Amino acid sequence: MKFALGFFTIALTISLSSPVLAYTETTVSNGGTIAGKIMLAGEEPPPLAFSLVINNNTEFCGRISTGTGWRLVDEFHVAPDGGLQNAVVFLEGIHQGKPFPETQPALVTVEDCVFSPWLLVVRDSQPIHIKNMDPIIHDVQLYETAPFGAKVMLHRPLRLNPFHPKDVLKDHQHKPGETMMDTIQFTQGRRTFFLECGFHTFMQAWGLAVTNPYYAVTDEQGNFTLPDIPEGVYKMVAWHPGMAGFMDMKVVVLGNETMKIRMEFPEARDRRMAHTTMSSTYRFGTGALEREGAVIDIQVTHEDQGQGKH
Repeated sequence: MKFALGFFTIALTISLSSPVLAYTETTVSNGGTIAGKIMLAGEEPPPLAFSLVINNNTEFCGRISTGTGWRLVDEFHVAPDGGLQNAVVFLEGIHQGKPFPETQPALVTVEDCVFSPWLLVVRDSQPIHIKNMDPIIHDVQLYETAPFGAKVMLHRPLRLNPFHPKDVLKDHQHKPGETMMDTIQFTQGRRTFFLECGFHTFMQAWGLAVTNPYYAVTDEQGNFTLPDIPEGVYKMVAWHPGMAGFMDMKVVVLGNETMKIRMEFPEARDRRMAHTTMSSTYRFGTGALEREGAVIDIQVTHEDQGQGKH
């Protein structure tokens, strides 16, 4: 049975407050191209594992889970040859060139207790809409991040609107609600942000703000292409949310030529903590609770994350 899906939305604007040189859009003739691949050294790190039992709405959010009380968050997708997916590659030091693509609000959808997409690239002052498709409440927390510390950009409830039907979580019906408005700004030169839900720790997403249209997100093989670049010397930067910091190199772009490059992140450090590691003896696992007489009914109806990815 299918139901019409409505939504409840938070609308906000991301803005870089640090001083940057203005970017001028112009026609690029005889532009060059950078084609490359982003790699990850070493083995692919295991996914993070979060106990559904210690989070809210266990049975509803368990629609995507291992079926044994764990939700996996896989930050790394690495091809057999080491190509790294979902790395953002962008140029710095370029102040004029091709136009930005037509700007639309960046959209984050919340469905089955997942922020989608997991990775966002946004423009300075580009609106972002966070849309709740779940018939439960979420707590939106948005932080600008940097090595010298994070700062709260937004912390507001993504409320369950009053038009939702009652007691129909398994039917997954939705009704539209009204839009909430807010504005946030980056400070102290920060340009990355982290989005999470305060009620469901496994709900995570990342974002990066860019100041010019010369950026790309690597595909499943770690490949990317940056076309129509004016001749010049620039800094090319690569970033992945699972890695600490940025990686960069100098590039020299010549007209009508393609520069091929490869950049490799060092082996990723396993950042799992005790609360993000799947364990059969975990004190708040389903097995431990069932021995105490609790009943946890987790039905994997949307995505079975299996038992082999840990």
